[in-house]
Amino acid sequence: MTFLMAAIIVLLTLGITFWASGRNTSAGDFYVAGGKITATQNGIAIAGDYMSAASFLGITGLIALNGYDGFMYSVAWFIAYLTVLFIVAEPLRNLGKYTLADMLVYRLKDQKVRFYAAFSTIVVSTFYMIAQVVGAGSLISLLSGGAISPTLAIPLVGALMIVYVVVGGMLATTWVQIVKAMLLMFATIVMTVLILAKFGFSFSNLLGEAARVNGQEFLVPGAKFKNPIDLISLCLALVLGTAGLPHILTRFFTVPTAQDARKSVVVAMWLIGGFYVMTAFMGNAANVLVGKDKIIEANAAGNMAAPLLAQALGGVGTFTGELFLAFVVAVAFATILAVVAGLTISASTSFTHDIYNGVLRGGTVSEQEQFKVARMATIAVGVISIILGLLAKDQNVAFLVALAFAIASSANLPVILFTLFWRRFNATGAVWGIMGGLIVTLALIAVSPNIMGIDPPEKTKARHPIQAQAIFPLENPGIVSIPAGFALAAIGTMLGKRRPEDDENFEAMQYRAYTGAGVDGSVAAHD
Repeated sequence: MTFLMAAIIVLLTLGITFWASGRNTSAGDFYVAGGKITATQNGIAIAGDYMSAASFLGITGLIALNGYDGFMYSVAWFIAYLTVLFIVAEPLRNLGKYTLADMLVYRLKDQKVRFYAAFSTIVVSTFYMIAQVVGAGSLISLLSGGAISPTLAIPLVGALMIVYVVVGGMLATTWVQIVKAMLLMFATIVMTVLILAKFGFSFSNLLGEAARVNGQEFLVPGAKFKNPIDLISLCLALVLGTAGLPHILTRFFTVPTAQDARKSVVVAMWLIGGFYVMTAFMGNAANVLVGKDKIIEANAAGNMAAPLLAQALGGVGTFTGELFLAFVVAVAFATILAVVAGLTISASTSFTHDIYNGVLRGGTVSEQEQFKVARMATIAVGVISIILGLLAKDQNVAFLVALAFAIASSANLPVILFTLFWRRFNATGAVWGIMGGLIVTLALIAVSPNIMGIDPPEKTKARHPIQAQAIFPLENPGIVSIPAGFALAAIGTMLGKRRPEDDENFEAMQYRAYTGAGVDGSVAAHD
């Protein structure tokens, strides 16, 4: 039943892909769907891009196992969109065309900035993608009872991802994300209503039962994050990192105007907010109705909490229970496909538009040639992702999603903010900020408990490739790497030469960013 439902979703999304293929005739169509997606469609697609398997499976499991501390992931990821709405969405749409690098180069007028911004985009997308494809491999293997191994499942997901993007481009990716978002919201709403029905439509009753089963400490901080600094560091990375995630920022170029970009964020926030509130119901209900032991037995990280909860709500061993389980698993599979497609098109667009056309060819490549190169880049990105996923299939890579947010908040966000608001900022500061934030984040992760640690003899060494005491004590480096990114961008700016045209470029940038003058040949409206 699970495979039948997954097959239906795959066939539906493949149908969308081949429908979209006839509408891809230029690089602009491939990169950003020609900028013709409506605000509502884009908002739903943003939600579909953002609500990944880490959210649906991971957060439900974290709440089921850790209570209050697990819900902090939901809070941080939701609040993050306030940063996007109030600071990034409208100026980004007005200043850029296809990528984050477009926005930076519009003001800084330096191709070195384009190269390093594209490099950061590819690094962030790669880390995020590895976690998704490895998660897909584990999920498919687990639910097939081992009949399909991760070695086979990872290339399967990679192949579907390549087909979606190469054939359908951004238009297909957008509609795949819309379908996935609606399926995910439908599944979570149905599960939440069934949960409330079991507890007298009272969240308080549900929490009371969770406290009775686990003890009162389940509802207060400390189950997962013994050190409060760890939690603060993680939340900083999640809240600030979203505004620097390339695959989310790319979505603002798919709408006609900056006002549509803002509207799409509002639509996305309603969906994302509703979804993350419902994770509190699902996580606590999984703890009470399924039990920690069964969740951990199915998957030590808790990733099977949502599917097992669906089965319990329908009745274990009944047709309804198996139907619910199959549907939730199929939705989780669709979730992974949609997010991976968004990451793939973001990485291939950055390589083709920024590195190949902007840096290597000086912006002389025709639209048709960019279109062809973008498709080849997509295949290359897909193959590399499959290879990296296979190499990492036995590793615990859950931390890579949080690491992607840490890099985005440490390397990308400081440069975005300084570009928009600091008159003195220059290209040297941008390069220092991007590469400095990237290097500091990677260095801290390399000596953190994610990589270093001494496993007990009975455990495998997959969790800790380096068998030694961790030098940096925090799992997420955000509390150190984010200030370091801002500091390095500021130092680089002070060391860089101030050009006569910098003030003029800043004034022109601000005028266009907040009026939209000159975007697609438009003229600013004046009162």
